Amino acid sequence: MTANEDQEMELEALRSIYEGDECFKELSPTCFQYRIGDLGNPKAFIVEVSWPETYPETVPVVSMNTFFNNSISQPVKRSIIAKLLEEAEANLGTVMTYTLFEYAKDNQEKLMENHEPFSSTVMSSEPNSTTVSSNNASSSKKKEKKDQLSKAQKRKLAERTDHRGELPRGWNWVDVIKHLSKTGGKDDD
Repeated sequence: MTANEDQEMELEALRSIYEGDECFKELSPTCFQYRIGDLGNPKAFIVEVSWPETYPETVPVVSMNTFFNNSISQPVKRSIIAKLLEEAEANLGTVMTYTLFEYAKDNQEKLMENHEPFSSTVMSSEPNSTTVSSNNASSSKKKEKKDQLSKAQKRKLAERTDHRGELPRGWNWVDVIKHLSKTGGKDDD
């Protein structure tokens, strides 16, 4: 069998195996993602496997560069990818995408044992947090500039509102009465 025939057979097998599985996603006929773990689980991650033209005679490309994996540190990602590539080397010459996904599912706890969830905003260092707060201050200054009104706008606003800045009671009643006169009241006989 040629590499393309093997890929077509594996593609058909993957589609039938993972039909209806919400964790599996086919990005293209040669690129697949599988979510390992439940959505709420902090140790859940997505593995992406892409087939080169000579697959399965060569190792597939394994990646974890998805937004879902942003809370996983780079050393843990590299460790997971290294272990999956070791598994791929052991299965070289055979179709292995299903095997890699199952290996990751079976060994999720072992693969994520060094994982400590973090958020990129929480883990910021002190100088960066100072920068963030100064950026927030400058953005609030920008908002103040946008909220500045001309004298004419202020005068018009003051004429329409009371001392608390609220519109007077019944300011839109004319529109309601006009609407009712066009549509008719309840007593139209």
